[in-house]
Amino acid sequence: MRINFYDLNGPYAEFCNWYPAPIQLDGRTWPTVEHYFQAQKYVFDQAHFEHISQLTTPQETIDYSRTHYSAVQPDWHHVKNEVMLKACMAKFQQHPKLKELLLLTEDSMIIEHTANDSYWGDGGDGTGRNQLGITLMLVRTAIINQERTF
Repeated sequence: MRINFYDLNGPYAEFCNWYPAPIQLDGRTWPTVEHYFQAQKYVFDQAHFEHISQLTTPQETIDYSRTHYSAVQPDWHHVKNEVMLKACMAKFQQHPKLKELLLLTEDSMIIEHTANDSYWGDGGDGTGRNQLGITLMLVRTAIINQERTF
């Protein structure tokens, strides 16, 4: 079975990085996964990092990152998947109802279905990488394995 998600108005909106599920990570509370993810691009630039942490909406964090791309940490391309995994793990471990929803997907393929992104999403036609969907399936597997050990 395939589970498609993309925006906050569609099915499985809870899987979106913009979903308002605050996470505690690295000694801070982040309003959304997207806030945390965008801020991590600037871990070596405190001014940009702090600015993103204060923004109100996920869209503002993305817009800010796009206009300040030259300040993004040089190895971002190599660490972004790990950063996303860490943030998604926190989201689904810290919110029991979201964790339950993720586990109810069982072995379904989870797909961020959008023509707007061919890295994190499927590119709209299935040719994209679907890295966010892959990340959510990794989180699901990790939670299942963690629960089996207890």
